Amino acid sequence: MSRYIKPSAFHSFDPLRIDPLELIEPIQSSLGGDHHQLKELVKNSPDISAFKQGVPPIFDPATILFLSCLDLPDDGETPEPIEKGLTRDRLGRFPIEGGNAIEYIIASTIDNSEEKIFHDLLIKLSEGLDENNLGEAGFTNTMSGMVLCGWLTKEEVIELRDSIQRQDWSINADELIDGGVLDAVRHLIVMLRGAEKRQCGLLMRIYG
Repeated sequence: MSRYIKPSAFHSFDPLRIDPLELIEPIQSSLGGDHHQLKELVKNSPDISAFKQGVPPIFDPATILFLSCLDLPDDGETPEPIEKGLTRDRLGRFPIEGGNAIEYIIASTIDNSEEKIFHDLLIKLSEGLDENNLGEAGFTNTMSGMVLCGWLTKEEVIELRDSIQRQDWSINADELIDGGVLDAVRHLIVMLRGAEKRQCGLLMRIYG
C-alpha cells in the first residue's frame, strides 16, 4: 500500500517583468517612506502607485516585491497565467512530500554541464529569494502567508530551457518516483516555453 501524502501548498509560476535584484534597494528606501525610486521602476501596479511620499507602506518587503515585479497588464489587473490546466496543476502540487517539483528535479538529477548551469538556475528559481542566497532578509515570507521562492529573468528562462534540451543532466539511479523527473521536466519545459513566448521571466511562489 502506498504511503498517504498530505496535500501540499500550491507552487505557482508567475510572469515576471522586473528583475527582483533591481527592486531590493528601491523597496528598502520605500519602507522608510521614500517611494521615488520604486515608482520610477514600477508603472502598472495600482498598489505601488498609491504609496504616498513620506509615509511608510502598510506592506512587508516580500509583498512589495511581489506587487512590483509581476508582468502586469497596462490596466494593472491580475496578470494572465503563463500556463493553465495540466502543466500548472502538475508543477503546482507534485506528488511528493512538500509538493515542490523543482526541488524534486534538483534532488533526483546529476548536473553534467561544465558550468553547472542546470542546477544553478533551478536553485535560483526555487530558493533564490532566501536570505542565504539573496543576501537580504525579508523578501520571502509575507504577512498573508504567501512565500516567494525565487526567480528567473527572461534570459535565464531561455538558458534553462536550452540546458534541459541539451540534456546537460542525468537521472539518479535511486529516483524516488519512477518517471517522476521526466514528468516534472516535461511540464517545466512547457512553462519555460510559455514564458519565452511571452518574453518574461518567472517568479516561483507558494500559497494555500
